[in-house]
Amino acid sequence: MASLLKQPVKLALIQLASGADKAANLSHARTRVLEAASRGARIIVLPECFNSPYGVKYFSKYAEQLLPSPPSKEQSPSFHALSAMAKEAKAYLVGGSIPELDPDAKTLYNTNLTFSPTGELLASHRKVHLFDIDIPGKISFHESDALSPGNKLTMVDFPEYGKIAIAICYDVRFPELATIAARRGAFLLLYPGAFNLTTGALHWELQARARAMDNQVYVGLCSPARDMSADYNAWGHSMIVDPNAEILSEAGTGDEMVDAELKGERIEEVRKGIPIYTQRRFDVYPDVSKGDVKTEENGQPK
Repeated sequence: MASLLKQPVKLALIQLASGADKAANLSHARTRVLEAASRGARIIVLPECFNSPYGVKYFSKYAEQLLPSPPSKEQSPSFHALSAMAKEAKAYLVGGSIPELDPDAKTLYNTNLTFSPTGELLASHRKVHLFDIDIPGKISFHESDALSPGNKLTMVDFPEYGKIAIAICYDVRFPELATIAARRGAFLLLYPGAFNLTTGALHWELQARARAMDNQVYVGLCSPARDMSADYNAWGHSMIVDPNAEILSEAGTGDEMVDAELKGERIEEVRKGIPIYTQRRFDVYPDVSKGDVKTEENGQPK
């Protein structure tokens, strides 16, 4: 069996504290990205809405125009800052997410941008599943009051390492995306996400380990740092999980970074030990990865 991960790679998740000053947020992100690169990370991840506060009322205020691509610096300072960070760090940069404005449709999205070590945009992912929940006595939150959903699964090929899949926060609760990506060759599932104190306590670690266990691949969840003075209090606890659902590295709640070395041999070892990839019963149930799935790989529809 050919290894999904061609060579070992260090993954870093940056758990940022972001405030109301977008320029300061971008500057802080740059500092931490370069720190991660100096520690040997070659895949670096920022959290959901890293350039702004998180909340329905902030999406339109901080939104940037991304299309047509590339946008001007005036249209999207975050796009150009991320591109420059990746190039300076000489690393792949999964740029968390930012609020995106489609000026023609007057539509907002929650969008990830992923850049190569040369600063080239490799892929974008609009959050597919919007966070609309009501837990009595705990939290009520409705992203759909401001945002529209994306409509594709996003995979990116890093030539030196292999394929990764990128989704955002609430997307992690829908295992179909992860299953399809893993069966199509992803060695790593990445989710920039901002679970809150209620959902984080309940399901953050559980979701990370479940997606890893189900698919026998690496999983990374990258949260904003927790700020109890903010309108929305993120759970924190960014973590990297191995293909056997073991936590390799976990943050606390503050502005910090976690990293781990990912190895193809570990995926192979786990899959040989518990060979679910050869034991599925597609005569009993369908293979969701073989259906009509709207997928984009490195900016190209598949």
